[in-house]
Amino acid sequence: MKIALLTTDNRENYRRYSLPEPYFGTAPQGLLSGFANLPNLEVHVLSCTQQPMSSPTKLANNIWFHSLHVPKVGWLRTGYSGCILAIREKLREIQPDIVHSQGTERDCAISAMASPYPKILTIHGNLRLIKKTIGFRPFSALWLQSFLEGFVVPRFDGVICITRYTQQALAQEAQKTWIVPNAVDPIFLALGEERLGGSENSIVSSAVLSDRLHGADPTSLPSAPSNRVPVILVVGSIYLLKNQNSFIRTLDPLAAEQKFHLKFFGLCGENGYGKEFQSLVAHRSWCSFGGMIGRHELRQEFAMASLLALPTLEDNCPMVVLEAQAAGIPVMASKVGGVPDLIEDGVTGLLTDPARPDSMRHAISRLLSDSNLSTALSSKARLQSIKRFHPNVIAQRHLEIYREVVACNKVS
Repeated sequence: MKIALLTTDNRENYRRYSLPEPYFGTAPQGLLSGFANLPNLEVHVLSCTQQPMSSPTKLANNIWFHSLHVPKVGWLRTGYSGCILAIREKLREIQPDIVHSQGTERDCAISAMASPYPKILTIHGNLRLIKKTIGFRPFSALWLQSFLEGFVVPRFDGVICITRYTQQALAQEAQKTWIVPNAVDPIFLALGEERLGGSENSIVSSAVLSDRLHGADPTSLPSAPSNRVPVILVVGSIYLLKNQNSFIRTLDPLAAEQKFHLKFFGLCGENGYGKEFQSLVAHRSWCSFGGMIGRHELRQEFAMASLLALPTLEDNCPMVVLEAQAAGIPVMASKVGGVPDLIEDGVTGLLTDPARPDSMRHAISRLLSDSNLSTALSSKARLQSIKRFHPNVIAQRHLEIYREVVACNKVS
């Protein structure tokens, strides 16, 4: 079977045009790692970019990469018309059996929708649900993209929903839905093997592909000293939806009683929320901000971390939760959106109410104070990662869906 996978090359997303190789979001990367282990599958990854870039022809033996240069005028301001035309031309050359778009945040969904081939869509961030939670400035990029999301969803043969949360939101719109969670990048499964033990050879071999794509050394991991101050990681863009500022204030009383270090990573804008965040961190010796880091830098941080916290107000399938669980790190997360699909409270993590600061503070205190609880949660969560989120499992499920959609189109 021949698959065309439309996803964003993050060199375009972050304007890092000088990098020699593409890199993708955590969810597409995990899926590609699984596809690489299905030799009978031919995968073509298509990404539009506003600047021409040097790129490899292949990402793996059965995975080709196509970087398509589209001038700026062909992007959002013209309804992604240039991207639609570039994708259509390349698809005509490839002649895929099915087209699969990753996400509605940029050009991929509308370009796939406009193709004449069987097509499915995976929604990662529910733009319209996020809009209801925090609002988007009228006619901003996210406001326009949330409008496009509503336009494209009914026009696909089906939508892969990574949680029940998304499936319920699309029940009246999508022609068909399947629930398939994201695949976790094998580098985090390999880290969990080192932290908690295990011998999943397929995890290690899959991690080699991921490391090759990103030029990292999988053996260069620090070891955490036994007498260190516990480290709490919070990973995500700094803005209202992720709720970092409230979380810092929530932990003020706990910081007066227990020693820990709260480390934040992610993009931070110069808006009011970002400036408030910077001020809060600057005035607390137990807080620090490390800016934006890549997956391999995050793996280094995970190797030293005591736990991960996700105090978000809305989320679908936060990859950092899957990554932390795979890496053997206990997780505290908000009981919102699709997060309960990933965490069974008290079994594979702790769920809290972001509207009740005391619940978050109590959960953090429990994880810092009870090493037996932390070990039990992280061990069970890692087993879940191997069974539910391993790239091979997710890739195989995608292949089943592809075959179903192609067969239905042939009948019709």
